[in-house]
Amino acid sequence: MIAYLKGTILEKGPAYIILETNGIGYKVFVTPEILEAKIGEAVSAYVYHKVSEDGQALFGVPDFNTLQLFELLVTVSGVGPKVALAILSATRAETVRQAIANQDPAVFTRVSGVGTKTAERIILELKNKMGALEVSGGIAASGDVFDALIALGYSQKEVREALKKIDANLPSQQQLKEALKMLGKA
Repeated sequence: MIAYLKGTILEKGPAYIILETNGIGYKVFVTPEILEAKIGEAVSAYVYHKVSEDGQALFGVPDFNTLQLFELLVTVSGVGPKVALAILSATRAETVRQAIANQDPAVFTRVSGVGTKTAERIILELKNKMGALEVSGGIAASGDVFDALIALGYSQKEVREALKKIDANLPSQQQLKEALKMLGKA
């Protein structure tokens, strides 16, 4: 099973990259933050390798904690790798964890292909498993702050970098102000 790839982007599609590693090109469906990289740029991805009777597919995410969450999401009935990738592409992993912990299906129903029943099933099946995942340190800002910054036109990569540097114990409004200062739009 392929679990990690590091290489150079040869080509890009709307939701995938062709990643050249040691002379072999892998088609990897990826999150937008990996997709933001330019052709010729070196990238790495933690990979979920799906093998089925229809063939094989690789799904890449930027870090190991996100891969663990991805793997939990695909254990939910009705959630395949494409839906799990769509969820993690629409919002950050920490927001998904918070939505499960707070039993907030709205985070999931915003994603195309995820209805109310599926969102409720994700929460029900994963709320007890979430303790096994360690929330990555430094980015504990609320999903609302992340979503607000995305709505203002910042890329997910820019927003993640800014939120890593902000005290997660601050109120959401203060987190937003600090992030805007860092992003140069205060």
